[in-house]
Amino acid sequence: MDYLGEFIALGIDSIIFGICLKQYFYCKNSIHAVKNAEFHEVSSSLNDLVQRSPENKIDYIAIRGAVKPIGEPIRSINSKDVTGVIQKLSVTEHVVVRTTSGYWSDQEHTMQEVFNSVPFVLKKGSHQIEVVDAMAAEILDMETISDFFEPSAPNLVDYVWGFFTGHRQRGLQSTEEMLREGSIITGIGELTKSPSKPDSLILQPPVNGTPYYLTTMSLSSLLRKLDDRKKIYRWLCLMFGAIGLFIGGMVLRRYLKDKEEQRLANELRKSLEESRKERRQRVRDKDLRDDQLCVVCRTNPREIILLPCGHVCLCEDCSLDIARDCPICRNKISQKNAAYMV
Repeated sequence: MDYLGEFIALGIDSIIFGICLKQYFYCKNSIHAVKNAEFHEVSSSLNDLVQRSPENKIDYIAIRGAVKPIGEPIRSINSKDVTGVIQKLSVTEHVVVRTTSGYWSDQEHTMQEVFNSVPFVLKKGSHQIEVVDAMAAEILDMETISDFFEPSAPNLVDYVWGFFTGHRQRGLQSTEEMLREGSIITGIGELTKSPSKPDSLILQPPVNGTPYYLTTMSLSSLLRKLDDRKKIYRWLCLMFGAIGLFIGGMVLRRYLKDKEEQRLANELRKSLEESRKERRQRVRDKDLRDDQLCVVCRTNPREIILLPCGHVCLCEDCSLDIARDCPICRNKISQKNAAYMV
């Protein structure tokens, strides 16, 4: 319990450090995978490439093409002439909250988030590749169609209630994002044959855990973004690693200090015991009858009474090593007191 606070802080720091380190290596491996991924436009050559690959699949590849829905597209609720294949509708509440220090700060939280999607392909000319499980993409770039903020109009009662509760609403923000039809995107994932249509190809999340991307960025821009993220996690790892080392050093320093204080206290106690023993030897009587001698060492006088049995049978030196049973009657010892023989 002496180091509980330090161990809690060290545990929290270790968890954060582990998460940051995991994300750092994840970004590092993602950069390596994207750099090694072959880049292709949607074309008939992809069929030949998959045909020549082991198990008729390419584990990681970057394919660029135009978004085309399979069937009817999704229409924007704010701009009827805008169509797409993935739609994200979100409502965010903006509030002013009083903090524990008494200051008011702006905060926001998402009240509702809805996704709508339809099957789509990446197309170029007469060639196309179906995109599977687009919502699983780690990066899914969508265009903001509308972003509307409606401020609240509080009355006097709302102001009074907000003052006492420490929570006032500023307004609601409604946002619509969409992956538009005709957008040129790069899909990075696993390319394989469709199980339902053997003549068709599908792009899907890699089964080996490599990240899946559907982005409007170029590969170089994506690599820069991943590299920036890697740098952030690297600095976080260094920071929390240094904090962990500092806390660990404090714990070790305190532990060594406590051990040294305990060692000095033991030495002092032993020194005092030795000095007391020497003083007792100087003042003890030498000519004693047998019934006045300690039953253990048979040298020193009897000086200690054992309770509750009441036997006076030990010198003070021997009583230090006998703590449980009386050497005469074997009853349990609950207390020892000094006794004086007359």
